[in-house]
Amino acid sequence: MTVTEKAAYLRGLMEGLDLDEKKDETKIFKAMLDVIDDLSLTVSDLEDEVALMTEQLDAVDEDLDELEGFVYDDEDYDDCDCCDDEDLYEVECPACGETVYFTGEDIDLGFAECPACGEKLELEFEDEDDCDCDCGCDCEE
Repeated sequence: MTVTEKAAYLRGLMEGLDLDEKKDETKIFKAMLDVIDDLSLTVSDLEDEVALMTEQLDAVDEDLDELEGFVYDDEDYDDCDCCDDEDLYEVECPACGETVYFTGEDIDLGFAECPACGEKLELEFEDEDDCDCDCGCDCEE
Protein backbone atom coordinates (compact mmCIF):
# COMPACT_ATOMS: atom_id res chain seq x y z
CA MET A 1 0.00 0.00 0.00
CA THR A 2 1.17 3.48 -0.75
CA VAL A 3 1.06 6.27 1.80
CA THR A 4 -1.97 7.87 0.12
CA GLU A 5 -3.78 4.53 0.13
CA LYS A 6 -3.07 4.11 3.84
CA ALA A 7 -4.36 7.64 4.55
CA ALA A 8 -7.56 6.88 2.61
CA TYR A 9 -7.95 3.62 4.54
CA LEU A 10 -7.71 5.49 7.86
CA ARG A 11 -10.30 8.02 6.68
CA GLY A 12 -12.63 5.18 5.74
CA LEU A 13 -12.20 3.55 9.14
CA MET A 14 -13.00 6.78 10.92
CA GLU A 15 -16.08 7.42 8.79
CA GLY A 16 -17.20 3.84 9.47
CA LEU A 17 -17.17 4.51 13.22
CA ASP A 18 -20.08 6.92 12.84
CA LEU A 19 -18.72 9.31 15.48
CA ASP A 20 -20.71 12.25 16.79
CA GLU A 21 -19.66 15.35 14.81
CA LYS A 22 -20.21 17.64 17.82
CA LYS A 23 -17.68 15.96 20.13
CA ASP A 24 -14.22 17.48 20.48
CA GLU A 25 -12.55 14.10 19.94
CA THR A 26 -14.19 13.75 16.54
CA LYS A 27 -13.02 17.22 15.51
CA ILE A 28 -9.45 16.35 16.53
CA PHE A 29 -9.58 13.06 14.59
CA LYS A 30 -10.81 14.85 11.47
CA ALA A 31 -8.11 17.53 11.77
CA MET A 32 -5.46 14.82 12.19
CA LEU A 33 -6.76 12.97 9.12
CA ASP A 34 -6.58 16.21 7.10
CA VAL A 35 -2.92 16.59 8.09
CA ILE A 36 -2.26 12.93 7.25
CA ASP A 37 -3.90 13.41 3.83
CA ASP A 38 -1.75 16.50 3.12
CA LEU A 39 1.41 14.70 4.24
CA SER A 40 0.63 11.64 2.14
CA LEU A 41 0.08 13.80 -0.97
CA THR A 42 3.33 15.65 -0.31
CA VAL A 43 5.25 12.38 0.11
CA SER A 44 3.71 11.04 -3.10
CA ASP A 45 4.74 14.18 -5.01
CA LEU A 46 8.27 13.94 -3.59
CA GLU A 47 8.53 10.30 -4.62
CA ASP A 48 7.51 11.23 -8.17
CA GLU A 49 10.07 14.06 -8.30
CA VAL A 50 12.85 11.81 -6.96
CA ALA A 51 12.00 9.18 -9.59
CA LEU A 52 12.17 11.84 -12.33
CA MET A 53 15.47 13.21 -11.02
CA THR A 54 16.88 9.68 -10.87
CA GLU A 55 15.95 9.12 -14.52
CA GLN A 56 17.54 12.42 -15.51
CA LEU A 57 20.68 11.68 -13.49
CA ASP A 58 20.99 8.27 -15.14
CA ALA A 59 20.70 9.94 -18.56
CA VAL A 60 23.40 12.47 -17.63
CA ASP A 61 25.61 9.64 -16.34
CA GLU A 62 25.22 7.76 -19.63
CA ASP A 63 26.04 10.92 -21.60
CA LEU A 64 29.10 11.52 -19.42
CA ASP A 65 30.28 7.93 -19.95
CA GLU A 66 29.93 8.41 -23.70
CA LEU A 67 31.83 11.69 -23.55
CA GLU A 68 34.61 10.16 -21.43
CA GLY A 69 34.90 7.37 -23.96
CA PHE A 70 35.19 9.89 -26.76
CA VAL A 71 37.77 12.01 -24.97
CA TYR A 72 39.93 9.41 -23.24
CA ASP A 73 39.70 6.24 -25.32
CA ASP A 74 41.39 7.82 -28.34
CA GLU A 75 44.68 8.17 -26.51
CA ASP A 76 46.53 4.87 -26.46
CA TYR A 77 49.41 6.17 -24.43
CA ASP A 78 47.80 8.10 -21.56
CA ASP A 79 50.24 6.77 -18.98
CA CYS A 80 53.36 7.00 -21.13
CA ASP A 81 55.93 9.38 -19.70
CA CYS A 82 58.49 8.85 -22.46
CA CYS A 83 56.95 11.48 -24.75
CA ASP A 84 56.09 14.06 -22.11
CA ASP A 85 57.60 17.47 -22.79
CA GLU A 86 57.26 18.30 -19.10
CA ASP A 87 59.91 15.73 -18.11
CA LEU A 88 62.90 17.29 -16.40
CA TYR A 89 66.40 16.59 -17.65
CA GLU A 90 69.31 16.78 -15.25
CA VAL A 91 72.39 18.59 -16.56
CA GLU A 92 75.66 19.42 -14.82
CA CYS A 93 76.82 22.94 -15.68
CA PRO A 94 80.42 22.74 -17.02
CA ALA A 95 81.21 26.22 -15.70
CA CYS A 96 80.11 25.98 -12.05
CA GLY A 97 79.50 22.24 -11.62
CA GLU A 98 75.99 22.86 -10.30
CA THR A 99 73.30 20.31 -11.21
CA VAL A 100 70.43 22.07 -12.98
CA TYR A 101 67.22 20.83 -14.51
CA PHE A 102 65.68 21.70 -17.86
CA THR A 103 62.41 20.75 -19.52
CA GLY A 104 62.02 19.07 -22.89
CA GLU A 105 60.98 22.46 -24.24
CA ASP A 106 64.37 23.91 -23.23
CA ILE A 107 66.12 20.98 -24.91
CA ASP A 108 64.14 21.58 -28.10
CA LEU A 109 65.36 25.20 -28.17
CA GLY A 110 68.94 23.95 -28.03
CA PHE A 111 70.20 26.37 -25.41
CA ALA A 112 69.47 27.60 -21.89
CA GLU A 113 71.05 29.66 -19.16
CA CYS A 114 72.39 28.09 -15.97
CA PRO A 115 70.31 29.53 -13.12
CA ALA A 116 73.26 29.21 -10.74
CA CYS A 117 76.02 31.05 -12.63
CA GLY A 118 74.35 32.53 -15.70
CA GLU A 119 76.52 30.54 -18.15
CA LYS A 120 74.85 29.96 -21.52
CA LEU A 121 74.59 26.24 -22.07
CA GLU A 122 74.24 24.56 -25.40
CA LEU A 123 71.82 21.67 -25.00
CA GLU A 124 71.72 18.66 -27.25
CA PHE A 125 69.45 15.74 -26.74
CA GLU A 126 70.26 12.38 -28.23
CA ASP A 127 67.17 10.36 -29.07
CA GLU A 128 67.07 6.99 -27.43
CA ASP A 129 66.18 4.35 -29.99
CA ASP A 130 65.43 1.82 -27.28
CA CYS A 131 62.05 2.94 -25.98
CA ASP A 132 60.65 0.23 -23.72
CA CYS A 133 57.23 1.72 -23.09
CA ASP A 134 55.16 -0.30 -25.62
CA CYS A 135 52.65 2.51 -25.68
CA GLY A 136 52.40 2.85 -29.44
CA CYS A 137 53.67 6.42 -29.42
CA ASP A 138 56.19 7.89 -31.87
CA CYS A 139 59.00 8.14 -29.33
CA GLU A 140 61.06 5.50 -31.17
CA GLU A 141 61.55 7.73 -34.20
